[in-house]
Amino acid sequence: MVAACVRRLVRVLLKRMNLDFQISKSFAVAMDAKDALAKYRERFHIPKTKTGDDCIYFCGNSLGLQPKSVRAYVEQELQDWETLGVEGHRHARHPWLPYHEFLTGQTARLVGAKPIEVVVMNSLTANLHLMMVSFYRPTLTRHKIVIEASAFPSDQYAVKSQIHFHGFNPSTSLIELSPQPGEDTIRTQDIETLFEKEGETIALIMLGGVNYATGQLFELDRITKAGHAKGCIAGFDLAHAAGNVILKLHEWDVDFAVWCSYKYLNAGPGSVAGCFVHERHANNPDLPRFAGWWGHDKNTRFLMGPDFHFIPGAEGWQLSNPPILPLAALRASMDIFDEAGMEKIRAKSVLLTGYLEFLLEQHRHENFSAVTPRDPLQRGAQLSIRVRRNGRALCERLAARGVICDWREPDIIRAAPAPLYNSFMDVYRFVEIFIEENRLCTLV
Repeated sequence: MVAACVRRLVRVLLKRMNLDFQISKSFAVAMDAKDALAKYRERFHIPKTKTGDDCIYFCGNSLGLQPKSVRAYVEQELQDWETLGVEGHRHARHPWLPYHEFLTGQTARLVGAKPIEVVVMNSLTANLHLMMVSFYRPTLTRHKIVIEASAFPSDQYAVKSQIHFHGFNPSTSLIELSPQPGEDTIRTQDIETLFEKEGETIALIMLGGVNYATGQLFELDRITKAGHAKGCIAGFDLAHAAGNVILKLHEWDVDFAVWCSYKYLNAGPGSVAGCFVHERHANNPDLPRFAGWWGHDKNTRFLMGPDFHFIPGAEGWQLSNPPILPLAALRASMDIFDEAGMEKIRAKSVLLTGYLEFLLEQHRHENFSAVTPRDPLQRGAQLSIRVRRNGRALCERLAARGVICDWREPDIIRAAPAPLYNSFMDVYRFVEIFIEENRLCTLV
């Protein structure tokens, strides 16, 4: 359903533009002129070069740019703190006691959930641990966790520590998925085959929604369905998926998911994270959890009783009252996402990343190749470019010319054109500079 929706949107956009990808600069100009989301670029602070020009910022998959509205949102809370003190909890313009609830509807729409299924809280890895306390319940016969071999290191550390905590050994309880020999990404069919073979020993599926290194978007609906058929719990780290691709977590029957907000969601460095728990777990008293007072029944929370009574749904996993200033920054960005709409954001993303791929292919060189899937439905706003010689030097040369992307060992430059603030001209200029600097690096 999601794939068909994206295809339809992209087809409509291309029909309206009456354009196919072209190599000329005038094409990029024409695309930007017809882009309905182009106006959102002006709502973000774009870093400047030493000469005062806009940088080409392709690093939103690591840290999104600051919405210009963030300052006003945060200053409102600073003003209320200044003038009201503790009374701000109830009498601030946006009262602090329920502040996280102001984000509930937007967050639910962002990830395809019901409001009861989402909460904004903590940091990503902290949320991952809280979820595994509840959903990784290993037994002697079912104790394995499935993860990508190339998963983000924090996920690796978290799942290995959970395995050790329960008295098992990662050497026998951790299944690491790798691509087939000679390939860069993992086939969904191979994951399904693994479940057929070992599913009854697997306690938890814990994959990234989008692999941070390759940019592969996993087919979360198929993976969840195949895992559930074998009795496995399905959980996902959506750090590189939330705000990047269309998600339907409730519809896909995902058990839980976690994500951060400082990448595609533009909430600022280290900002507060998010969590999804499917509503079928909302009222389950048998699920173990680490409890804190902000997860306690709101009606009796301030009676300060000794016994914990959880809030039904994802809110029941909260520990402490949330940080208001980071939440204010997140609200500023989420208001933009909600206004623009994820379907339009995703449709432009498909075009931007496709245009980037197209231009790179017109300048093929033995020193670089994209490892991200070619199918737009299997990737988000990212191309991971493998550089065979002097890759780090190439990334540094790009930065010196005002092109901000990032380097991942041992040989990957990640370029992520974010649809809310990047333009087709950004893509055109990126490729122009990339080709020039690649030529110079291969002469060394």
